[in-house]
Amino acid sequence: MARTPPRSKAPSNSDDEIKVLLRNKRARHDYFIEHSLEAGLVLTGSEVKSLREAKAVMSDAYVMVRKGEAWLINLQVQEYAWANRFNHLPKRDRKLLLHRREIEKIDAATAEQGMTALPLEIYLKNGRIKVLVGICKGKKEYDKRHEERRKQADREVKAALKRRS
Repeated sequence: MARTPPRSKAPSNSDDEIKVLLRNKRARHDYFIEHSLEAGLVLTGSEVKSLREAKAVMSDAYVMVRKGEAWLINLQVQEYAWANRFNHLPKRDRKLLLHRREIEKIDAATAEQGMTALPLEIYLKNGRIKVLVGICKGKKEYDKRHEERRKQADREVKAALKRRS
């Protein structure tokens, strides 16, 4: 009697499964995002496990180019509870994996007055942890107020349309 081969799993609808682990809401509030890049991250095993549980703080984090390499500074990844003595340092600098042209683009942009590179999101893409790096320009106080007024007006319009229907 011939055995039938095992069935393969049904292919997923999307090639790139993305699960957002962390968002930097402060960056979107305080900065205009001019351009964004996707970068890989050099991590230890305990850091990966902590990030999968979204145990990190990225409000003070920024990207800096040193000696032709991009680094993520001030990302605080909490220690993994079960890693015991093999745990990582919570606030160490982490290397970003980017192409040379992308690193040069970040370096040139941050050299300009008022521009900075910030992590916007940390997410899981096909089992790998990625960072969305934004090249940003700081907002003035009146820009923030204008943005808040615009959002409030949009909310009122949506509420009025909802009441009508």
